[in-house]
Amino acid sequence: MYLDDDRVVTSPSDLTTWAACEWSFLRRLDAKLGRVAAVADASDDMLDRTARLGDAHELRYLEELRATRQVVEFERPVPSGYAAAAEEARLAMASGADVLFQATFFDGSFIGFSDFVVRTDAGAYEVYDTKLARHAKIPALLQVAAYTDQIRALGLPSADTVRLVLGDGSESVHDVADVLPVYRVQRDRLRAALAERVAADAPLAWGDPTVTACGRCAACQAQVDEHRDLVLVAGLRGEQRQRLHRAGVGTIDDLAASSGPVAGIGATALARLRGQARVQLATERDHTGAPAVEVVDADALRTIPRPDAGDVFFDFEGDPLHTEGDGRAWGLDYLFGLVEADGAFRAFWAHDFAGERQALIDFLDYLAERRRRFPDLHVYHYAAYERSHLLSLAARHGVGEDAVDDLLRDGVLVDLYPVVRQALLVGSHSYSLKKLEPLYMGDDLRQSDVKTATASITMYVDAIAERTTGDPDRGDRMLDEVRDYNEYDCRSTLRLRDWLLELAGRHGIRADDPDGPTAPDPLELARVPREPDPVAVGLAAYVADVDPLERTADQTAIALAASAIDYHRREAKTFWQEHFDRLRNPVDDWADTRDVFVVETASVEREWQKLPRARKLSREVRLRGRLAPGSRLGEGGAPYAVYDAPVPAGVASLGPGLRGAVGSTVVEAGTNGDRYEVVLLERVAGDDDRHDSFPVALTPAAPPRATPQPEAIAEWGGRVLDALPEMLPDPAFDLLRRQPPRLRSGGGPAPVAGHDTVSAVVETLLDLDRSYLAVQGPPGTGKTYVGSRVIARLVREHGWRVGVVGQSHAVVENVLRAAISAGVDPERVGKVPKSGTTADQADEQPWRTLTSGEEAAFLAEADGGAGGAGADGGGQAVGAVFGATAWGFANADKVARASLDLLVVDEAGQFSLASTVAASVAATRLLLLGDPQQLPQVSQGSHPEPVDESALGWLADGHDVLPAEFGYFLATTWRMHPALCAPVSELSYAGALTAHASDRRLDGVTPGLHVEPVTHVGNTTSSAEEARVVVEIVRSVVGLAWSDDDGTRPLTPADVIVVAPYNAHGAVLREHLDAAGFDETPVGTVDLFQGQEAVVAVVSLAASSAADIPRGLDFLLMPNRLNVALSRAKWAAFLVHSPLLATGLPTSIPGLGLLSGFLRLTGQGQPAVEV
Repeated sequence: MYLDDDRVVTSPSDLTTWAACEWSFLRRLDAKLGRVAAVADASDDMLDRTARLGDAHELRYLEELRATRQVVEFERPVPSGYAAAAEEARLAMASGADVLFQATFFDGSFIGFSDFVVRTDAGAYEVYDTKLARHAKIPALLQVAAYTDQIRALGLPSADTVRLVLGDGSESVHDVADVLPVYRVQRDRLRAALAERVAADAPLAWGDPTVTACGRCAACQAQVDEHRDLVLVAGLRGEQRQRLHRAGVGTIDDLAASSGPVAGIGATALARLRGQARVQLATERDHTGAPAVEVVDADALRTIPRPDAGDVFFDFEGDPLHTEGDGRAWGLDYLFGLVEADGAFRAFWAHDFAGERQALIDFLDYLAERRRRFPDLHVYHYAAYERSHLLSLAARHGVGEDAVDDLLRDGVLVDLYPVVRQALLVGSHSYSLKKLEPLYMGDDLRQSDVKTATASITMYVDAIAERTTGDPDRGDRMLDEVRDYNEYDCRSTLRLRDWLLELAGRHGIRADDPDGPTAPDPLELARVPREPDPVAVGLAAYVADVDPLERTADQTAIALAASAIDYHRREAKTFWQEHFDRLRNPVDDWADTRDVFVVETASVEREWQKLPRARKLSREVRLRGRLAPGSRLGEGGAPYAVYDAPVPAGVASLGPGLRGAVGSTVVEAGTNGDRYEVVLLERVAGDDDRHDSFPVALTPAAPPRATPQPEAIAEWGGRVLDALPEMLPDPAFDLLRRQPPRLRSGGGPAPVAGHDTVSAVVETLLDLDRSYLAVQGPPGTGKTYVGSRVIARLVREHGWRVGVVGQSHAVVENVLRAAISAGVDPERVGKVPKSGTTADQADEQPWRTLTSGEEAAFLAEADGGAGGAGADGGGQAVGAVFGATAWGFANADKVARASLDLLVVDEAGQFSLASTVAASVAATRLLLLGDPQQLPQVSQGSHPEPVDESALGWLADGHDVLPAEFGYFLATTWRMHPALCAPVSELSYAGALTAHASDRRLDGVTPGLHVEPVTHVGNTTSSAEEARVVVEIVRSVVGLAWSDDDGTRPLTPADVIVVAPYNAHGAVLREHLDAAGFDETPVGTVDLFQGQEAVVAVVSLAASSAADIPRGLDFLLMPNRLNVALSRAKWAAFLVHSPLLATGLPTSIPGLGLLSGFLRLTGQGQPAVEV
């Protein structure tokens, strides 16, 4: 940024700086205008080194291009020559230059020098940028979008993609449509803010509500200190700062002196924040050099294990910018340092990736041998880095995964950070180890020149360079300093442990307490196998030597098969690790996790008693609090009830001082005002276990036992392994290979004659040779209609035995009802009821209710071909339809392997590949029905291959529309008016979805999407402002004449649905609608309305801005969710939102595409005239 008279000229990098901290960027302009003194940026060795490495990376790529292309290279001009240099670059492109390096773009208010502009085969220009990072980042994409925008403004042909050449040598390609709208919105905001600042007559004031401040940069930090801002308070989140401001609490001093409730902040969290402010003020008064300390939960100190002679205190040192070879791998943990209990220090050095692998092996071998000598040892560390990096290193090098897993399972790793956070309030704005050291290091406080992690990395890099090309002895001395830095950190961790034990002793907690902490509950972890299945190991070994980026489709399928076998083990392991982490860590750290409910108030609804026919005592409690955004907690749910220490009798705990958890049952659940309310049923074994305690939170229920799915996948995987090197002819394996359906006749799926998709699907299924067929059905296109009539034809005309599987019993039962309506004899349709179904409920179903164990006999009746009971009088085979979840089809005792002619996977856009494989073993053919553009598959675990992706999502491979070679796309919706279909089609189906014209009409309302911006600030998960607008929308349409095939009638409140992203907003909407007399208008989250329809849909997004969204833009603006919400409507959809949602930057690359899609949907981020 620079000033040219009164005009501000900005560059693409300025947009990045602006996005990082608007306040400091505008204050920098104030300094250029002479209004304030400039704040010098602190020097940063890592940034300087990154810049040098980035320049070298750019030059390497330039050399590559010089060898293969004609490169026009430009010198960097002086400011007076910008216009001429930009014209030179324009002429070069207009004349068809092959590659431009450092081309100038200048329009009077924009100046930039692009790394590379490359002419494509089609004659368009694509912007390339070299970035040292290993992954694409949003600032880099905004920069290339800026140059693309400039090319288009010049009237020159530009490509539809931009490209980042990453530090690992790979190229990351992105659609311009996913980036450019966001860039334009950000650019226009920046220009408007700069113009307003230039026109102002005073410098920007701290706390200006129109701009955001990071609170961390040098410019912000000076203001934070001067104004005693709440940012000073350790652990205070941005949304809490906003709520405190609204309550009149603006400084750390105000907070320390405040009392009473604050809207939107729970009592426990508020008390901790006030205590934190008070203890920080105490530190300021004392001037001792050490922070003040207050013990707030002495029981948390019980979590520290008894000292053992074998204890180890561990710390990593790592360089994130290290790379070698082809540059595809980055980051080196160059020192594994540890101090033993007797003070001895050990160092495991690694100066390259091979050395890192060996250091990991040696470190794990050292621990294994030491554990044999000292079975009760623990490895102490501070914060999560050591644990997470042990896991990532084991995964990177393919060694030690089981050893690391054992350390975690056995509770060997002890993180002291959550102990400190739970037990203490420390009078410092940070809880880093460096800030705690004055409390316990005494005269041993760090005195060396290397005092920070950044300084350690710089010293290490310089030391290696010195050893290689300079003075090796000096390099060794420098490494000694790095070693000393690491040893000090390890020794600091030891001293912290000892100091915490001293504190525990002062509070009556003995270090030799025989009831010390234990490892995680072995009864629960025993459900997770320790070792991967041997078949998985064999399949993985088959492709182990192939770079994942260079695999063939068949090799990818083999890797997926291996990962599928291990899918359920990884899912369960991840759940239990996260569950135990929640029991150890402060509630605030996980309060916003999906399906977590934090209790704020509690009362007893029914005291402990033994109900008739019950074996255990039970009570009911009413809990009121906050449900994490995007959560589902309803009647019949079985969450864990989490209790603070000391936990009640009968509640499982990891040990003294740690929280405990026990299973419970939700009796009632729903919103009550601005909070969520749950009536919870708790059980205890006997009278001795009665207690008066209340849970502090409800957390996700344990995953159901996966058996027999893993066993079925392993059996299937064994057949895949045995067939190698040939590819097993199998429907699930064809799916993993992304091979088009294999037909006996050859060729592709049968063509659709007219609109008769059913006949085409039936013809193709009859022609399948142990393969699959996919059908993508967007909202209102008749997916269930097609599927049910295909089933009916195959059962009635061909005697097929058809299975129906889905994510839930409800999904399966919906297809069964449709099949019966399509003409299948109800006696030939069977299903075992869901657990908990009463006899009366089962009798109400139109199909034949089976008891567990009758499945095989029911299907055998259909085996007419064998002359059994299923044959009709002429010996013709009689088919059957059997519905179950994946557990049923994976169980060979219920459904024999390959005994079904067809397995229909309904909602296959939400059904994981692993579950598809597990169920597929029951059939010789698969029919995948669904839409990956609707609500996505949810996964718990982290998997080496994408087996958690949905079956249809895997086939679509990022395409909005299923490629034709895999099956059928139902391209006509019979629900939405064409004017409403168009934006939905553009948002989610690349414009391929069209609407069937009809005579339906709602008088007085234009069909289509109506965008309703509502300005508000500070709202996170609910908005009264939007609720009032929603009421007016409903009021404006109710009573209007609605005409459809059933005639003309007044529109009723029940004909309108209102969709909210969060339960809290749903409650506010419900309250406002009820008060206005619209109690028949349904309100809920998008999950509630999937599969339903209404004349009018009103979608209200609640959050004021991106900064106010608890789960980020990625959740709120997900096209899948918007697609489902908007497409419920037949005639019109209203999108109520804050315009500030468009101004925030996402936190992920996919989120960038989501925001761009939202901007297109709402008509923002588009040029006045597209060239």
